Amino acid sequence: MANEEKKMIILMKGHPGTGKSTLAQSLASSLRIPLVDKDDVRDSTLPLQRSLLHLSSTAASNLLNDLSYDVIYRFASTQLRIGISVIVDSPLSRKSHLDRLVQLADSSRASVFIVECKPTDEEEWRRRLERRGASVDGTASWHKPATWRDIERLLEGYAGCTDYDIGDVPRLVVDTTAPVEVGELVSSVVEFIGAQAEREL
Repeated sequence: MANEEKKMIILMKGHPGTGKSTLAQSLASSLRIPLVDKDDVRDSTLPLQRSLLHLSSTAASNLLNDLSYDVIYRFASTQLRIGISVIVDSPLSRKSHLDRLVQLADSSRASVFIVECKPTDEEEWRRRLERRGASVDGTASWHKPATWRDIERLLEGYAGCTDYDIGDVPRLVVDTTAPVEVGELVSSVVEFIGAQAEREL
C-alpha cells in the first residue's frame, strides 16, 4: 500500500525542439521509471498518414495526433495501474490533454507534476531545432517541425492555446537553453518533486 501512495506521473510540457525529450530521457534514467514519448507513437504513423489521402493534411495530422495521445494515455494508465510511476513526454499543448492525464492520476491515486521546458534564448532554440531538422531522414520524426518557419506556423496555429491555467498541478519551469548541464536540470527536477511530495504528506 505504501508503494501505491508513492506513484507519480511526471508530465513534460513545451514546444518542439525545447529540450523536453533530452531532459525526459535523462530524468527517466535517473529515476529508473518508464518514459512514454508521444513521438515514439507519432513516428510510427507515417503509413497511416499516407493512407488518409482522402482527408486534408491538417485533418489527417489532427486525427493521428489524437490517436498518439490516446496511445500514450493508455500506456501511462497501464504503468500506474500496476503500481509504476511514469514520465509522459509530449508538448501538452492543449488543456484537454492535461485534464485527461490529471484525471488518470487522480483515479490512480498518483501525484502529478509538470516540468515545462521554456527556452529563454530563442537563437539557441532555433539552432537546436534546425540542427535536428537537418538530421531528419524523412521517416523517423517526419512530423516534427524542421525549420524555424515550421515552428512559427505551429505557434500561429496554436493561437495561444498552450498558455492555459494548469490549476493546482505543481509545475517547474526550466530554461533548457541556460548554460547548465542536463544533469543539473535533472537534479533541480528531482529536488522539486521531492519538495512537492513532502507537502502532500
